[in-house]
Amino acid sequence: MSKTAVVRARLEPALKKSAEKVFAQLGLTTSEAINLLYRQVVLTRSLPFPLRMPNEATQQALRKTQRGIGVKRYPDKMTLFKDLGL
Repeated sequence: MSKTAVVRARLEPALKKSAEKVFAQLGLTTSEAINLLYRQVVLTRSLPFPLRMPNEATQQALRKTQRGIGVKRYPDKMTLFKDLGL
């Protein structure tokens, strides 16, 4: 069958780049990865991964993090590692 349908999606550039690195490590192009996703959706009649609503504790933690409450920032990874005791 001829591949003539086009799928367009807007993504965050960093997300796209990170995913494409994983695809490359798996020996896949982005088009092949999308084809695999679509085939699994058709085969299983669902998404090929579970989707769950976060529980209340997780939702609360996400809201706090988005507001910057309890968030620690580090100038570099070595400072983070030191704070973690690593």
